[in-house]
Amino acid sequence: MKNKSQVLVWSLFDFGNSSYAVIIVAFVFAVFFKEVVVSGESIGDFYWSLGINISMMISAVLNPVFGAIADYSSNKKKFLFLFTLLCVISTSLMYFTGEGTILYALVLFILSNIGFQTGLTFYDAFISEISEPKDYNKVSGYGYAAGYVGSVISVALVFPLKDNPNLLFAISAIFFLIFSLPLFLFLKEKKRPAENVKINYIAYGFKKKKVLTTLKNINSFRNLKNFLFSFFFYIDAVNTIIFFSGIYASSTLNFTITELAVFFLIVQITAMIGSFVFVKIGDRIGIIKSIYINLIFWTLITLAVFITNDKNSFFIIGGFAGFFLGSTQSLSRALMTFLTPLEIKTEFFGFYALMDKTSTLIGPLTFGLVSWLSGSQKLAILSVGFFFIVGMLLLSKVKVKEI
Repeated sequence: MKNKSQVLVWSLFDFGNSSYAVIIVAFVFAVFFKEVVVSGESIGDFYWSLGINISMMISAVLNPVFGAIADYSSNKKKFLFLFTLLCVISTSLMYFTGEGTILYALVLFILSNIGFQTGLTFYDAFISEISEPKDYNKVSGYGYAAGYVGSVISVALVFPLKDNPNLLFAISAIFFLIFSLPLFLFLKEKKRPAENVKINYIAYGFKKKKVLTTLKNINSFRNLKNFLFSFFFYIDAVNTIIFFSGIYASSTLNFTITELAVFFLIVQITAMIGSFVFVKIGDRIGIIKSIYINLIFWTLITLAVFITNDKNSFFIIGGFAGFFLGSTQSLSRALMTFLTPLEIKTEFFGFYALMDKTSTLIGPLTFGLVSWLSGSQKLAILSVGFFFIVGMLLLSKVKVKEI
């Protein structure tokens, strides 16, 4: 593999941002918001879903817009830095959240998640600059593996700081900032030839015609279009599980904060292992077949959650879920990189992110409606399996000869 040093500094960003993904989005702050900020009131689930949906929708709008700007200006690092800073500052201010600070905490979560989610578009687009097509899967897998190593360290911090979660939020922000710096200092970004024409980048990005042109471009790449539709459904199910796993475990199975920490530690460790394992499997049998394997097992996992009623079984299921969590995300990013034209990679990754973000409206809504109408979170989890099945059916339309 060429550019090993560049792959290393790129992967360190994944290592750093994992602290936000696990401490804020999936685990500690999610539970803290429900149990402390909203004092355990049932409306807390609605507020949390609202924060997720608002931040994801704003990020969904910004991703293709700023992706187009970044491609035109060759300034992925600059935009990634700005959105990373937004996430870090907002997360650090969570130190001052507490009982009754609902609006303040919700605004900080929305801002931080916008920064985190939007920044990933620019980060993912670097894969094709630091590696060759034959190494896309390998590099993507290494990035996610590094991320899960960071997640393990972040979850380990929960044990000594479980009684001081506010300090944990501040540490999460510092962790992200420190390990993101190597990318901004040492990663080399390829520049497109300079044009002797001054342009308003913001106007360029938001220009309706430009967005429509991108949609037209995607439509002309049949395999890319079919993959994005498939990705929309199955990543919706994955995201729903990520967003609600902590709340489900604490509400339905009565997990304590220590038990939740152990659960997420298991998930992060197996996710790291899964990322490495599917680097080899993906190279051997192909990325698309590997994604199929992941989706089949995800469907079985949702069925297992529906059946199980005890904590020990849930720990085991969490281990399997983690194994396929890292690999599903890594393989999807690798396939997207493989299918995307190099010269407009960030712009197309913006729409990849658009599928990711907008899909979170359907999964959580389905989960909430099924849970409300049936009175069972187990049936709600089972309904998530439907999205994996649809994703598999749509993935069958992607016909591409992999390298």
